Amino acid sequence: MGKSITDKDQQVTYLKERLQIFLEVLDAIDPETTELEDIDRLIQMMDDLEEKMDQFK
Repeated sequence: MGKSITDKDQQVTYLKERLQIFLEVLDAIDPETTELEDIDRLIQMMDDLEEKMDQFK
């Protein structure tokens, strides 16, 4: 398992990086060919990001 992030600056950097990854995935999706599994994956990514934000509070 990874090392815990306790420094606030590192936490913010981590969240920014995860959000950037999400935005890149979202941008790459073709609405014409997107499947339900793709949308479920995006929702899971957002849920994971929200959970991390709550942990870092």
